[in-house]
Amino acid sequence: MSDPAQAQPQRIVVPSRRDFLKTSSLAAAGAGLVGSLSIARSAHAAGDDTIKIGLVGCGGRGAGAASQALHVKSNVKLVAMGDAFEKRLNDSLNNLKKEEGIAERIDVPKERQFVGFDAYKNVLAAGIDLIVLATPPGFRPIHFAAAVDAGKHVFMEKPVAVDAPGVRAVLAAAEAAKQKNLAVGVGLQRHHQKSYLETIKRLQDGAIGDILCTRVYWNGAGVWVHPREEGQTDMEYQMRNWYYFNWLCGDHIVEQHIHNLDVSNWLKNAHPVKAEGMGGRQVRTGEQFGEIYDHHAVEFEYPDGSRMFSYCRHIPGCWDSVSEHAHGSKGVADISSARIDSAGDKWRYRGENPNPYQVEHDDLIASIRSGNPYNEAENGAFSSMTSILGRMCTYSGKMITWDEAINSQKSLAPEHYAFDAAPPTPFIAVPGQTKVV
Repeated sequence: MSDPAQAQPQRIVVPSRRDFLKTSSLAAAGAGLVGSLSIARSAHAAGDDTIKIGLVGCGGRGAGAASQALHVKSNVKLVAMGDAFEKRLNDSLNNLKKEEGIAERIDVPKERQFVGFDAYKNVLAAGIDLIVLATPPGFRPIHFAAAVDAGKHVFMEKPVAVDAPGVRAVLAAAEAAKQKNLAVGVGLQRHHQKSYLETIKRLQDGAIGDILCTRVYWNGAGVWVHPREEGQTDMEYQMRNWYYFNWLCGDHIVEQHIHNLDVSNWLKNAHPVKAEGMGGRQVRTGEQFGEIYDHHAVEFEYPDGSRMFSYCRHIPGCWDSVSEHAHGSKGVADISSARIDSAGDKWRYRGENPNPYQVEHDDLIASIRSGNPYNEAENGAFSSMTSILGRMCTYSGKMITWDEAINSQKSLAPEHYAFDAAPPTPFIAVPGQTKVV
């Protein structure tokens, strides 16, 4: 994908969840809501306060996000859906209609079911107020920019890009969304999870002193593989196995491990300034696993000199962990388990902990109705770029700075988006030889 914005990157401190809510509220108040696209105002003027939702990307995560949006205790309705594959759209729609409590909130007739690479354009033109973007992440910068241009509120899954040009495009669209007073939610749901919110707050308030380093993990057995079917083009095969091709997924350090990297950035209220690491394909070496690595290990450095030690792995039969930990001058914390040990003074979060996947949609819809929508796009972009920086380091074997990485002109996208077009040729990186900047 070419860079549509060429936005100049800056080393900007990643705001906390509280900062997002505070600054978005102040901005809306300061502007007097001039030019606001508040659903609460425009919908009531039309005599209907329904928030109309469109879904683009009808796979498992897309269907899940749509379900959560429809379970919000507010007047919402799913009115349009789009996917590259008709069967996936139909299956998703039928399954949603079977869910208890939301069937009456679904109104997606055949004329508002769109299939193909341009389905997102038709969904945006279908009279919606909020769009859920849940395709493979390689499409996210294109879809997000189009949604903001169309004046729609957005919920988009993580990561928000798979390469530096995509991150810059998202940052440019994020700024445009702020100017239009549009709500933007990003599927980094830990920012809406009570146990994480309380634990991060305590750590930022000094519960274990100065944060010296963090350790973050996404170690597991891996994910599905869909065998090639007779008659499939290379583009369709890669689309159906999107997890294994970097132009679609970004590698699992980007697609999954972003959650853990994001927590460390959140805690530090910053993004790394440089990194180095190693990785490779030791177990998943077959052609069916595309071009991604099966393990990555990266050491990131923050502006204050502290480190984040990052490990992610897709190898069965090994030690598994999806977690985040912090070490401070006065103690340690298991952030994922909401536990803090400061010189023997132990604390554990024991309050309510509702499903964060649901809460993030509750919060987003509430912010839209308030007229003071929040915008999580920058945080999503910085955490995506942190993940991409890690991949650059493991693929190249080099130490790479943030500025070098985010200014990279290397795009992973194909020249054309069509099932009869040629997708990027899989290329397995070789550390010490592969150039990534």
